[in-house]
Amino acid sequence: MGFGFAFALGMLGSLHCAVMCGPLMVALPAPPGSAVRFIAGRVLYQLGRILTYGFLGVMAGMVGRSLFLIGLQRWLSIALGLAVLTGLFVSKKIALSTPSVRLVAGLKKAMSQQLQKRDVRSLILLGMLNGLLPCGLVYVAFAGAVASGGVGAGAGYMAFFGLGTLPATLSICLFGKLIPGVVRLRLSRLIPIGVCGLAVLLILRGMALGIPYLSPDLASGTPTCCAH
Repeated sequence: MGFGFAFALGMLGSLHCAVMCGPLMVALPAPPGSAVRFIAGRVLYQLGRILTYGFLGVMAGMVGRSLFLIGLQRWLSIALGLAVLTGLFVSKKIALSTPSVRLVAGLKKAMSQQLQKRDVRSLILLGMLNGLLPCGLVYVAFAGAVASGGVGAGAGYMAFFGLGTLPATLSICLFGKLIPGVVRLRLSRLIPIGVCGLAVLLILRGMALGIPYLSPDLASGTPTCCAH
């Protein structure tokens, strides 16, 4: 389970982003000045979002590293894989808890304040705040980062996930709804395939079958990085 898979998951996830976050990206404030400043602002917005993903990856890697040191990483990997599979089949109508609702409301309020501004700093902050919004695909990537077993690997995994979302989301920021809605809907049906793939890899990783890269022996005494 490597950075390449995280990047591919991000590319599939960007189809979901195009539907859910497209209106926000189209409505981003434009810094005054030339077209170069406009493009730079959109790029910085995306980098702010990826930076947040990287911070989340550091947290995930710390959790994974701690669990590896006490010998629980195998079981965590299997549990995460099963949780991801379960998440594909449970109802999307499950209500968020009250603290989660308040957190989302606070994030949206902060983002609304930044949308009123027209400077580069506000665009970076908007991207960072956007990265904190609840998103099922980010949770899936976070699970993969936890299973990576190291801080650097976890940060890298989430960063590559973010980079995978970049082509589609940056295109939307620059050109609006570049991909017709019907096409986005059809392509978005590929997302469950990528999610199932990650779940299977998490389970295989936890089984420690001794297969290099796919199901390495996690009991060998050293954590295996996501990619080399």
